[in-house]
This record gives sequence, structure tokens and C-alpha cells, in this order.
Amino acid sequence: MFGPGVPSALADAGKITREEHEQVVALEGLHVIGTERHEARRIDNQLRGRAGRQGDPGSSRFYLSLEDDLMRIFGSERISGLMARIGMSDGVPIEHSMVSRAIERAQKQVESQNFSIRKHLLEYDDVMNKQREAIYGQRKDILKGKELKSYFAEIIESLVEWHMDTYVNKDKSPDEWDRDAFRKAILAQFGLDVDSLGLDWESVTTEGLAGKTVQVLQSAYEDKEKILGPARMREFERMILLQVIDSQWKDHLLEMDHLKEGIGLRGYGQRDPLVEYKKESYEMFQAMMDRVEEDAVRYLFLIQPVVEETAPQPQRREQPLYYQRAGENAGGDGSKARQARSTIPRKRKK
Repeated sequence: MFGPGVPSALADAGKITREEHEQVVALEGLHVIGTERHEARRIDNQLRGRAGRQGDPGSSRFYLSLEDDLMRIFGSERISGLMARIGMSDGVPIEHSMVSRAIERAQKQVESQNFSIRKHLLEYDDVMNKQREAIYGQRKDILKGKELKSYFAEIIESLVEWHMDTYVNKDKSPDEWDRDAFRKAILAQFGLDVDSLGLDWESVTTEGLAGKTVQVLQSAYEDKEKILGPARMREFERMILLQVIDSQWKDHLLEMDHLKEGIGLRGYGQRDPLVEYKKESYEMFQAMMDRVEEDAVRYLFLIQPVVEETAPQPQRREQPLYYQRAGENAGGDGSKARQARSTIPRKRKK
């Protein structure tokens, strides 16, 4: 509710505005003066629209200089040269429909160029948006309680296969295997020493090595779940995976910004920057997902969570209370006052 004086104030303000409106109409309306033409015709039309609103009279006029950005695009050097040849001095206005049409064509060209730039930016952003949807979708599934035990089991097998293809490839003879590098890789990834498996490297096959390694790793995973319990193990899996995804995603965003800043230089090599951006961003995204799996499994095996055990509550022991009987003092002829020992606790005052 308005105060008692508000309606009268509104009426007075309306009276003043009506009087000012009548004065403007009497002077043939508002006249807009533009000091330049914008690259977008929409901006010029908005300025013109300030005059003559709601049927009121009005007019607009734009003044351009040959040194304006838009006139340089139009070709002000040719116009200035023509003016010098015909003997026109500085400050003489040039009014011709041909000039207005030429300026409009220049605005259309600039608008088309700006539209292409915005279109390319949207295409770049669309690549990033698809990756963002994939990451956020994965995080959403994890937060909703997606079953991760089978997910980590598949990752364990794929990581073991990847390390074997790298160091103990089946297409190579056992003499060409890099056993020491394979042992260090498995130790760094899972905390497992392959030498403790008791394998005979002279007769072992790649299938046997892979099967034995995966079996021991799955057994270690089950042992950790028994220690923590299924509920705590699922929570531990979610916590590890979410933290790794968030950390890797932040680093990936920074790398994508660096890639976007310098991708335009590929055009000098006769290559489409957008195509190169899509290709390299996909490869970077796949590398990030591989790092997520490697780090999550590494932390899951190497981190040893501490299970809190409930400490036994100490039993309360009654402290003996000493009191002195009335009439007895602690001094005297060197004799000690007799003290009575009581094991009954003091009662609370009501």
C-alpha cells in the first residue's frame, strides 16, 4: 500500500511529463545525431528508434568521417583521393545515395565476418560441452550409487593387459621381455611384487602371467573389502573416483584453454584449425580418462584406510574420601589426627 501522499506525487509527476512531451512535439519531436556508423546495422536502427516513438514526430542524422573504422573498410583512401582531384576542401559534406549504399554494403560484410567468428566459437564450445556432459554424467552416476566393484574389476584387467603389451608382449620372445620394467610398473600401479608370485620365467606364458597377476590382485581387493566391509568399501571407491575425476578435469580444462589459444596458427600450415582442435581435444580427453582409471586404481590399492576400533571404556574406580571428625585437630603435641576412610561416594545435593 502506498502512503497518503504518493497518489498526489504521481499526479504531479504525470502533469510535468505531459507538459514536457507537448513541448517536444511542438518542436517537431526528438532529433538524434549520430557521430559514426556502427559495424552492426542493428545498433544504428536502435539509435534511430529513439526518435519518433509511438507515433511522435522525430528525425535522425548520422555524420561520418573518412577516418572512421567503417570508412577505412569501405575505402576512404579512394574517396579522399577523388576529393583532392576535384578540388574539394576539408569539411565539405558528401551526401549521395551511392555513399549510403556503399556504407551499408560494408556493414553487411562486417556483420557476415562477425557471424562467422561467433559460429566458430560456438563450434569450439560445442566440443567442450560434449566433454563436459560426459564427465558430469559420470559423476552423476557415481553420486547416485552406481555399482563400482565390477567397474574396477574391468579396469584392473585392462591395466594388466596394457602393461603386458608394453613390456612382455606375446608377439615377442621371452628373451626380449623387459621383466624388470614390468615388475616396476605393476609394483607402482598396484603395490604388488611380481617376483612374489613364484612364477617360472623360463616356462611361463603371457596367458598364465596375466591370469596369475589378475587373480592375486582380485584376491587382494577382496581382502581389503573384508577388512572394511562392503558398505565402507563402496564409499571408499566413490570417494577415490570422485576426487580423481575432479582433479584430472581441472587440469584438462587448463590444457584445453592452452590448446584453444594457439590452434588458430594451424591455418598457416593449410590445415583447418577447427578440425585440428576437435582431433586433439578428443585425444586429450581420452588421455585424461586413462589417467583417471590409472590413478583411481593406484589409490585404491596403495591407500590403506584405518578402521577405527571402539576403545573399551575404563571402569570407574571409587576414590576413598578422607574426613576429619569434629573436635579433633591436626596439630597438637605432634600426634596426628585420626582419619576415617570411607569408600561411599558423596551424594549430590538436591
